[in-house]
Amino acid sequence: MNKTKILETLQKTVDDNRILTDEPMKNHTSFKIGGPADFLVLPEKMEEITETVKSLKREKIPYMIIGNASNLLVRDKGIRGVVIKLGESYNRVTIEGTRVTAESGILLSRLAKRIAKASLKGFEFASGIPGSLGGAVFMNAGAYGGEMKDVITSVKALDDRGRVITFRNDELELGYRSSILQKKEYAVLEVVMELETGSPEEIYGKIQELDQKRTTKQPIHLPSAGSVFKRPEGYFAGKLIEDSNLKGCRVGGAEVSTLHSGFIVNQGGATAQDVIDLVEKVQKTVKEQFGVDLERELRIIGEE
Repeated sequence: MNKTKILETLQKTVDDNRILTDEPMKNHTSFKIGGPADFLVLPEKMEEITETVKSLKREKIPYMIIGNASNLLVRDKGIRGVVIKLGESYNRVTIEGTRVTAESGILLSRLAKRIAKASLKGFEFASGIPGSLGGAVFMNAGAYGGEMKDVITSVKALDDRGRVITFRNDELELGYRSSILQKKEYAVLEVVMELETGSPEEIYGKIQELDQKRTTKQPIHLPSAGSVFKRPEGYFAGKLIEDSNLKGCRVGGAEVSTLHSGFIVNQGGATAQDVIDLVEKVQKTVKEQFGVDLERELRIIGEE
């Protein structure tokens, strides 16, 4: 792959200071794990994203679009081609009455605070979910009885040809940790949500209560990618793992959290392979002990 050609292609649509070369992906994932991306781009506008994707497709240059990478594991060899990161540089929010329009790069925690400040309720559940709005919509993230599908009105997404398509809520096929965007591998660009007016005291109180629950029950002090496995029907993944005597089980620097067995944490210096080996060990042991197949919620990307 001709890196000079890739750089020249990117420079047509993105400023040089937002193009990073041989960028370690561990700097961009909540796991703090991951080899280098040949190029990482930080766009600021929707037009930059769409034009960059069109240019890359025209030149047949491989690319992928990520958000805050809080549910991603990047392999140790990294990613060939271009990573387009819709992060904190792509985070504008507009609030008109009870309608909220937000770009997909904004962190859920920051968006929840903006919404609370506007005395709107219904988004409190998302305040402590790590990651960006785009990633949350992509997988229909949820917690403590709320899900993204409950608040979304419409979504603008980028298809695999660089076109912007608008989906209504009922067209998104939002299910348990899934959406049509995930199935088609479309990237979320902008989200419109409809909320309700509420009392600021109650809204902030709810956020504080949920944050406290997370602090006591989840290993938020260590790098992780959140829940590693989806909830199997009729069971809780964390309980199955704990009952398989896997709490605290380690492979290299990766460990099944001693606080919440549904999480794998980076205890320092963990490689992607450490995590993959530990995930497979957990799946194999739970299958042997209980006959239950644990399906990964964690997405694994990069060169094998």
